[in-house]
Amino acid sequence: MPKPLTAAAAAKLRSGPTRRRIRDGGARSLFLIIEPSGHKSWQMRFRTPSGRIGKLTLGPVHTGNETAGPPIIGMPLTLQGARQLAAEVHRERALGRDVVADHNARKHRQRAEAEQRAATSFGTCVRAFFIEHRVKKWGTRPRRWRETARTLGLDYPPDCDPATTEPQVINKGLADIWGSRPVAAIDDYLIHETAGEAGKRGIPGLGRRNCGNSDARKRAMYAALSVLFVWLKRERKITSNPCADVARPGPPPARERTLKPDEVRWFWRACDAVGEPFGTVFKLLLLLGQRLNETAGLRRDELRDDEWHIPSSRAKNHKSHVLSLPPAARALIAAVPGQQEIIFSTNGRTPPSGWSRAKRRLDQEMLKLAWEEVKASGRNPDAMTVAAFRLHDLRRTFSTGLGELSVEPDVIELLLNHSSGLRAGVASTYNKSQRLPERKAALERWARHLTGLVAPRPEKVVTLRRSKRG
Repeated sequence: MPKPLTAAAAAKLRSGPTRRRIRDGGARSLFLIIEPSGHKSWQMRFRTPSGRIGKLTLGPVHTGNETAGPPIIGMPLTLQGARQLAAEVHRERALGRDVVADHNARKHRQRAEAEQRAATSFGTCVRAFFIEHRVKKWGTRPRRWRETARTLGLDYPPDCDPATTEPQVINKGLADIWGSRPVAAIDDYLIHETAGEAGKRGIPGLGRRNCGNSDARKRAMYAALSVLFVWLKRERKITSNPCADVARPGPPPARERTLKPDEVRWFWRACDAVGEPFGTVFKLLLLLGQRLNETAGLRRDELRDDEWHIPSSRAKNHKSHVLSLPPAARALIAAVPGQQEIIFSTNGRTPPSGWSRAKRRLDQEMLKLAWEEVKASGRNPDAMTVAAFRLHDLRRTFSTGLGELSVEPDVIELLLNHSSGLRAGVASTYNKSQRLPERKAALERWARHLTGLVAPRPEKVVTLRRSKRG
C-alpha cells in the first residue's frame, strides 16, 4: 500500500529522464505526474463504464497556500484540493456518470465557444470585412477604403491587396481596444458614445489635427462603423445593426466658395512658385475642371488626338470621360519633363503625393502676391487677406465661370462628368448625346477667358484727350 503524499514531498520531488507517476496513498486513484521538463500535475486513473482505463487530469500542482473557493478541474491545486476534487469525482462515478466523457465533452464545447467568440470578435470581423467587402455595382473596393480601415483601427500599406496583406493594428485604435469584444455585444449606446468621442477627442489611435468638437470626425467614425455593421448583418454574423438606432450625423453645409477674378490671377501666378508638378496640376484643375485624383494620375496612353480619355476605372462615378484639350492645356502637359507613363509622377510609378503641403505653399504665395499688388496701388496692405479655399473649389469656379460665359447647363454637366442635374434619372437612360463639339467650344472659350484674367495688368493707364476736330 503506497504511503500518503505530503505537500512538502510533492514540492521536493524532482523530474527524471522520463515521465514519473507517483501514487498518493491518501486518496483513491490519485497520482502526482512529473514531466521530464519539471512540470507537475495531478491526475486520476480509473476504469470507465466501458471497461477501459480512463485518465483525468485535475490540474497543475500548487505548492503555496490553499486557494479560496471550491476546487475545479483545470485550476492549480494543492494536495488537499486535489484529494477533495478526487473524492467528488468518485462520487460522480458512484452516481453512474462517465466523468471522463463528460469532461471531454465540456472541453470540446468550451473550445468551440472560444473559437466562435474569436470568429465573431471585432478584430476578426473587421479584417474579414476588408478582405471580402466589395462595391457590388462596380466590382471594386471603395476609393477611400484605407481611410475607413484606419478609422476602424487597421493600417494597410498603400497599393496593397487586403486579402493577402496583414494590416498593422493601430495602437489604441478601435481594432486594438475592441479586438476581443464580440460584435454582437456592441450596442447602439456604444456606437453613439464612440462617434461622439471621436468628434470631441479625435478618432481612437489617430488623435486630432484641430481643437474643439469636429462634426467631420464624428461623421467619419459613424460612417465607418455603419458600413461595417451593415455588412455584418448581411453576412448573418449579427442579428441586428446597432447603428440603425443611432442618429446619423448631419451632412456638412454645402460649400459656395469660388475664386474671384483677382484671386484667379493671384492663383495662376502663385502656381509658378509652388514647384512642379504641383503648379501644373493646380492650373489644369482650374483650366479643365476635373477632380484632383483624375488629373494627378494622368497617363500618356490617355492622351490621343488632342483629347484626354479618362477610363472608367479612374473616374469617380466609373464612367469613361472624354475631354478635348484646349491649346493652353496641351502646352502645360507638353512642358512637363520626362517620359514616364504617369505624367506627373515624381517616382515614375505612382501619382504625386503631398498635396496638403503644396496647397499651403500656394496659399502663402497667393497672399504674398495680393499683398504686393495692394501695396503697389497705394492702399494699406496690412489688413489684406485671401479667403480660404479648397482645391475642389476650383472645380466649382470652373463650373460657375462656364455658366457666366452662357454655356448651356447640360454641356457643363457633361464636362464635369456628372450623373445628376439634367443627366439624372430617366434622362440619363434615354439621352446618350455627348455633345462633343459644344464641349470642345466651351473649354476653348473658358481657356481664352482665363488667359485674359491672368494676363499681367498694365502698370499705368493714361487717358488720351479727345481732339476737337474728332
